[in-house]
Amino acid sequence: MSIFLQQAYLGSLAADALSMPVHWYYDREALREDYGVVDHYMAPDNPHPDSILWRSQYSPVNERGEILHEQAQYWGAERGIHYHQFLKAGENTINLQLATLLHRQVATTGHYDPGLWLDIYIQFMLNPGSHNDTYLEEYHRGFFTNYSNGKNRRKCGIKDEHIGGLAQVPALLASLPEDADWRTAVKEHVALTHRHSNVLRAADCLARLLKAMENGVPMREAIAKAAGDWFSTAKAQRWSIRPDDVIIGRVLSPACYIAEAFPAALYLAWKYHDDFDAGITANAQVGGDNCHRGVIVGALLGANNGVDPKWVDGLYSLSKNADRISETRSEV
Repeated sequence: MSIFLQQAYLGSLAADALSMPVHWYYDREALREDYGVVDHYMAPDNPHPDSILWRSQYSPVNERGEILHEQAQYWGAERGIHYHQFLKAGENTINLQLATLLHRQVATTGHYDPGLWLDIYIQFMLNPGSHNDTYLEEYHRGFFTNYSNGKNRRKCGIKDEHIGGLAQVPALLASLPEDADWRTAVKEHVALTHRHSNVLRAADCLARLLKAMENGVPMREAIAKAAGDWFSTAKAQRWSIRPDDVIIGRVLSPACYIAEAFPAALYLAWKYHDDFDAGITANAQVGGDNCHRGVIVGALLGANNGVDPKWVDGLYSLSKNADRISETRSEV
């Protein structure tokens, strides 16, 4: 396994955990009032002013779709429930908890096996207590609705166009052996849950970016070459003199849809190319879907600069959560 890509993987975990308490804040003034400068791991607090859990619904078809477990009581309940209310400082959201599972599975077996991954994914999601995350993205709900209805599990993915579909790409790349067909593995893995062409295209772009950097291409040059249909260096130069919350807010949406979320992540990585801490802090501070946007920002900056041990040591998913993750994998 590549040490370089391991730094990308750790960077993705760190950026997600940093953003977790301010995930999906669209009122940036409220974000600052509630958390100040998000430059260290913090636990989330209720109320969350922009939470939409009060109008969110999910009804499992049968026991094969029962993925909310004890968190179901908070869906459609009172306003202000934080999406990640029970997570601890430094703990990853569910998509990155799944990334740690994927990394362990591939690193242990020495190859990517979509069938084995689906065993792990399904077992983890159906097992009460596997995680303490309250919110589950649309793709999880769509997958398990299809699974409950008897659809072939390799075809249960939905046409989801959110940036969360890229959450496990750094983990997969970091765990694959050097001679693996990494582009095929990335496409096959992402398509299990996200069957949207733009998400698959962005996943391939991120993979090519990281592999180019691994081969010595400077990050800004790699972005310009590999992401030309997503990103304009000329625009980035003009944008960089303006505040981040203007660019990620008025120019590019801070929301989760891939068409603008992926360029927004590339922009923040490009702007903060030589400063990991500043880049993941800026990403958290502009709110929106900063957890999943942070996967790209953290991976690219981690690969380019390395990840300071302070970020790794504070990751709950790599310390206190490690035994639980190992136990889940051993059950399948």
